[in-house]
Amino acid sequence: MEAFKWNHSAKNPSLFLLSNWMDENKQLTAGFTGRDGGVSAAPWATLNMGLHVGDADRDVIHNRQRVVEAVGFPFEAWTCAEQVHGADVYKVTEQDAGRGRDSRSSAIADTDALMTDVPGILLASFYADCVPLYFYDAEHQAVALAHAGWKGTVAAIAKVTLEAMAAQYGTRAENVRAAIGPSIGGCCYEVDQTVIGKVLPILDSFELNGEEARNTLIKLLPNGKAMVDLKEINRQIMIKAGIMPIHIELTQWCTGCRQDLFFSHRMEGGKTGRMASWIGIAKR
Repeated sequence: MEAFKWNHSAKNPSLFLLSNWMDENKQLTAGFTGRDGGVSAAPWATLNMGLHVGDADRDVIHNRQRVVEAVGFPFEAWTCAEQVHGADVYKVTEQDAGRGRDSRSSAIADTDALMTDVPGILLASFYADCVPLYFYDAEHQAVALAHAGWKGTVAAIAKVTLEAMAAQYGTRAENVRAAIGPSIGGCCYEVDQTVIGKVLPILDSFELNGEEARNTLIKLLPNGKAMVDLKEINRQIMIKAGIMPIHIELTQWCTGCRQDLFFSHRMEGGKTGRMASWIGIAKR
């Protein structure tokens, strides 16, 4: 069953909600934006969430405000970072609330994972094929987001984020709920020898049962390239880090296959908008 449920209408932003999590905790909101229901002009049409792609800032801010309103938070809660395809994790405190919501200069610098246990903060990060990772620790009421492109994936940002949550909040991996959101799938993600050389060592660290299992993560092609499933690789990293497989939601949405619903940097030649992941626990 698809974990990210598409919630859309002609008048509202297109949202993909982690409905099961939200049903279990009415204070929690988590999900992923689609490409429709905003005000941006082509080629960012229409729900572009990124301030860094050449779109008019006023349109991006308006789009963000529409999403925040739709999920029931004030715009002042929206908190984000300048992503650099690394594996650094930042602890978001009450003083950080709202950073990056309306300007890049105020965003948290050089960070690809955010975590908080502060109610009322809405964490957000941005994508156009990379893999959004979600973490929810119900025991300590802490949440996190991580942005995993191939560089973040091979740097095991999922594991690094979990370790940071353990250090800061006492999070226990066996109790964590995790989710892997809409992103480019193994069906569409072709990589060259540079990426292959970085991916293979991390696959060797997994306890895979034979060549068939390995081929679900990477399929070598006759042209020397390969098709890589970043979503499944991140799932394996989460499992190795101690998260129970039954506690990991894995989306089937592929941003490459569904350009009608999502922006895809790979399929649209780099000139396109960005989706956003978000997660937050409302104040009581």
